[in-house]
Amino acid sequence: MRILWSVLFALLFVPDSTVPGRRVRLGTDPHFRAVPVMLDPARPDLTRVGDLAWLGGVQLRSPDPQFGGFSSLSVAGDRFTLLSDSSDIVRFTMGSDWKVRDPSFAELPAGPGTGWFKRDRDSESMSIDRKTGAVWVGFESYNEFWRYDSGFRRAEEHGAPPVMSKWPENEGPEAMTLLPTGGMVTIAETKPWPKASGRGGIVFLGDPVRRPRWGFRFTYLPPRGYDPSDMTVLPDGRWLILNRRFAGARFSNVLTVVDPAQVKPGATVRGRDIATLAAPLIHDNFEGVAVTPEGAATIIWLVSDDNQLSLQRSLLLKFRLDPVAPKRNRN
Repeated sequence: MRILWSVLFALLFVPDSTVPGRRVRLGTDPHFRAVPVMLDPARPDLTRVGDLAWLGGVQLRSPDPQFGGFSSLSVAGDRFTLLSDSSDIVRFTMGSDWKVRDPSFAELPAGPGTGWFKRDRDSESMSIDRKTGAVWVGFESYNEFWRYDSGFRRAEEHGAPPVMSKWPENEGPEAMTLLPTGGMVTIAETKPWPKASGRGGIVFLGDPVRRPRWGFRFTYLPPRGYDPSDMTVLPDGRWLILNRRFAGARFSNVLTVVDPAQVKPGATVRGRDIATLAAPLIHDNFEGVAVTPEGAATIIWLVSDDNQLSLQRSLLLKFRLDPVAPKRNRN
């Protein structure tokens, strides 16, 4: 009994930062600012990387030590929603002047486990239904999906699809997005299917939290040395996958486009790489990607997870999809 009381005392009264794995919550003061950054500080006139045109970016800075760790984002007009891998929600508006307005901090109202520890709220992926505002979140440590109502006021349903049950607890649904045709697709961070290379992918034919017929499995082959960290859908229906690598003490990212027509039961899919963010260009641990329309243009947003480390940054970058015309053969 004495040991039990000692444990309870530690959990209740010892500061969060001194308990291994204890989740530290974001503060109540939604104060942060946006500081402009360049695509390449050594070449300020550089405005292009692969099939992307550079439109600008900022580093998000806050005095709150828990601010950051952003693993996914959603953009609707000038309204931004960032979700961290500790279930912290940061919302704000930002126009063409890159100034933060109407900021707010919150956290997911519920999730796996007790919520006391970081692994209970390891929210790595998010997708929002544009029509209803409902939010789906993937929890990597539990291989579960949770659905929240518009505004994150309450959790509506959750489920752990059996097809994901053998994915390692820290290599689960890192990339996930709702599909315009209905259903959802998710890709594991590093786990391949048995006797397969690449990364395990699943297409759900309905809402996975309601335990529908789950659809089918496929295999995604990321660029060599990279792992998928997020995904979304382009206006033409193609999938845009954000891939990440950490090597030589540096992060780099590759954006890959996949034609969903190639994604069939048991298929192995390799997309087309359209851009690489690596030194000397701006680079970090980019884990979130979103797509928005801006007139006739397709805008691509990226957000980075700084892991709450001083050597990393919370970056928010903006690009326009502007494919390079293929070169014609001269006869």
